[in-house]
Amino acid sequence: MNSHKTAEKSRIDWMITLVPFILIVALAVYLFIFPEQANGVISQVRFFFGDTLGSYYLILGIGVLVISLFLSFTKYGDIVLGEPNEKPKYNFFTWGSMMFTCGLAADILFYSFAEWVMYATNPHIAEMGGSITEWAGVFPLFHWSFIPWAFYLVLAVAFGFMLHCRKRDKQRYSEACLPVIGEKHAHGFLGRVIDLFALFALLAGTATTFSVATPLMAEIIVTLFGITISRTAVTIIILLITCAVYTYAVLHGFKGISFLAKLCIYLFFGLLIIVLLIGGQGRFIIENGVQSLGKMVQNFIGLSTYADPGRTNNFPQDWTIYYWAYWMVWCIAAPFFIGNISRGRTVKQTILGGYVFGVGSTIVSFIVLGNYSLGLQTAGTADFIAQYQASGDLYELIMNIIHTMPASGLFLVWILLCMIAFYATSFDSIAYTAACYSYKSLGENEKPHTFITLLWCLLLIVLPIALVFSESSMSNIQSVSIISAFPIGLIMILMIWSFIKDAKKYMGEKGKKITTDEKKTDDESE
Repeated sequence: MNSHKTAEKSRIDWMITLVPFILIVALAVYLFIFPEQANGVISQVRFFFGDTLGSYYLILGIGVLVISLFLSFTKYGDIVLGEPNEKPKYNFFTWGSMMFTCGLAADILFYSFAEWVMYATNPHIAEMGGSITEWAGVFPLFHWSFIPWAFYLVLAVAFGFMLHCRKRDKQRYSEACLPVIGEKHAHGFLGRVIDLFALFALLAGTATTFSVATPLMAEIIVTLFGITISRTAVTIIILLITCAVYTYAVLHGFKGISFLAKLCIYLFFGLLIIVLLIGGQGRFIIENGVQSLGKMVQNFIGLSTYADPGRTNNFPQDWTIYYWAYWMVWCIAAPFFIGNISRGRTVKQTILGGYVFGVGSTIVSFIVLGNYSLGLQTAGTADFIAQYQASGDLYELIMNIIHTMPASGLFLVWILLCMIAFYATSFDSIAYTAACYSYKSLGENEKPHTFITLLWCLLLIVLPIALVFSESSMSNIQSVSIISAFPIGLIMILMIWSFIKDAKKYMGEKGKKITTDEKKTDDESE
């Protein structure tokens, strides 16, 4: 027994496991003890990366989208992530459910309800001409659709290829860069630096997500149960409960993860259907949704490259650049998980299937929930823009939107359950991926040790609690993602380059094997 424990410990890379832990705890303590000073430093660093170097994120976003289409519609798209004749491990619905819920946490509900209000109050809308109704519904669809999911899906096929085709036993970013940087560097100092950046970005991304949406859950609980303690205290309790739920799920492996994912999807689409059918804004939701989608596609290139060089509104710095960075830091875990569950699918099926299920579900959420409140605004039934301008409290605004629905108390319960399910299904997959990261080597069908998985489940919650305690503003919470994403973008470029290089070599090897097998068959027949 002791020899087994010793062997297990020797397989764990304690540097990769403990250094991010120490850094995150140090940052959490700094935020907790010196909140004003910490927020000031974070703002200054964010300005350098997000403002001075902002075009970097825009160019990377367009580039990865183009690469996703290139991989889908060229010879690379026919590569099977596994054996050449292997069938998909999961059916499309189960696969899509796990992919969607691992890639999006409860913040999709938070933003779907009222993101259009934040755009409507931005001077950029007036500069573009037209009405608020025309443009406020366009930007949520743009910021949550093709480019963000391109980040996920391109890296997912790179990871899937590494795991299922090349059978590599190191499930890390550095291993995915091996074809370009070489084995010596991938397993040496450069590889360590890559992996440390990746894990720190992973923790920063989860902190951003938790910090954005959990106060809304707290507001719902306070409203439902009449609790008199502060929103901050309730938020901490929710974080701990959510941590317990996703820890339980991840310790039960993929069976627990897939069950939670499907439950989350049923709750999510059930909510959207009910809002569409009984919310009283069905016609406006459909018509303005179709119009906004068409306008987004029509103006896609302009939206993707707008940098506001004169800084008349700072719109891309506050929104587009933040969102690309936000999705990039989530690319540490989500693509690894998507690549893992995509065994048996081709590169083309993974990318295009991801666009259908992932982008499709995301767009439907923003069209239904966003246009419900926008419809009330347009009809003059409510003035959510004035409410937001008066208070600046987005959580209070969302609660006001929900209270306009029939049987709003029931909706609050449903939304709360849906948000908990989203968090659990996102963070169980993240904890699993992070636990795999801690191993020097881990076979394709091996699972990380329970203790290591549990350690990461707890670590994921530390920085979000610190951000909540420090009462960081939305701007500073966004800054954590923008700063962390900068080095990740460089690593992503290395990974995509490595995948294309290795995939080309792999197809050459398979072609030679087929030619050799055919020659043997001909010789035997003679």
